[in-house]
Amino acid sequence: MGLVLFLAVLLWGLGVLMGTPRSVRLNMIGLLLLGVVILQVILPMGHPVRMATGGSAAPWLILFGLVAIGFAYALVVKRLRKKAGTDDDKIVDEPAPKAGSFSASELDRYARHIVLREIGGQGQKKLKNAKVLVIGAGGLGAPALQYLAAAGVGTIGVVDDDIVENANLQRQVIHRDEDIGIPKVFSAQNAMLAQNPHVTVKPYHRRLEADIAEELFAEYDLVLDGTDNFDTRYLSNRAAVAAGIPLVSGALSQWEGQLSVFDPKHGTPCYQCIFPEAPADGLAPSCAAAGVIGPLPGVIGAMMAVEAVKLITGAGQPLRGEMLIYDALWGETRKIRLKPRDDCPVCHGS
Repeated sequence: MGLVLFLAVLLWGLGVLMGTPRSVRLNMIGLLLLGVVILQVILPMGHPVRMATGGSAAPWLILFGLVAIGFAYALVVKRLRKKAGTDDDKIVDEPAPKAGSFSASELDRYARHIVLREIGGQGQKKLKNAKVLVIGAGGLGAPALQYLAAAGVGTIGVVDDDIVENANLQRQVIHRDEDIGIPKVFSAQNAMLAQNPHVTVKPYHRRLEADIAEELFAEYDLVLDGTDNFDTRYLSNRAAVAAGIPLVSGALSQWEGQLSVFDPKHGTPCYQCIFPEAPADGLAPSCAAAGVIGPLPGVIGAMMAVEAVKLITGAGQPLRGEMLIYDALWGETRKIRLKPRDDCPVCHGS
């Protein structure tokens, strides 16, 4: 085996000295390995040449297989780059890619998206150019923000006036123990940029209020509402309808979560169509009062991020006019149809 490895190194070195292209040198070594495998197979046991080249075909077959996998991987990466509308030369010449194009690091990062038929290179470009606003960096906002950043959404805004508390860490996984006392929007921003430095995060450390909601929403393509109070939910709904953008809304309590996409512009109901009035005090207690199983916000928040990706890329069928309800205690899901209300004061006639 040592003899063959020596010959491989010798071939590579001679190729470098002679200025032979890298692909030719790799082909020469590949042919050498293939020749050794053939000799190991056709020569009888104990033959001097066979003994001098390892005595068995098994290790060479393994090595040859690993080399083949390496070549296959390189070919797949090359095709992904071509599919995404770029190539090696452009990546080398443009270390700071233009808006809408991808660096080599981004292509590798988003490869699993690009190979999806429903997303592809064009869908990933849509994600890169998209602007998504998330209301709340708590239980639902935390996983949604993480997955939006990981997915490569170009600009992500996050609105929250709260700070990280010890009691948050049981479920709000974007924050760490060392973040206690820091505004949630800045803690989330740090985590998102650490996850993906290719995205832009805009933190708004304040409560969403009527005087800024419509103007703020108009800067974004869609909104995710992960808040836990009805006043903010109704405000988010009104601002989203006014801006003509989809609202991905999630809610949860104890062991159950629900999720829907409210988008009257496409003929489906808005949030207030389904919930005309806030429930009476005590009928919908907060997580602090009623409790919530830790992983549940992760499930629903991740689903919210999935709906956002679908809306941006046009993949599949978003939950417009439907509500998905997940019961974690019994491992059950169900969907119910939602219809607009003709007398809705927010979206009637939209």
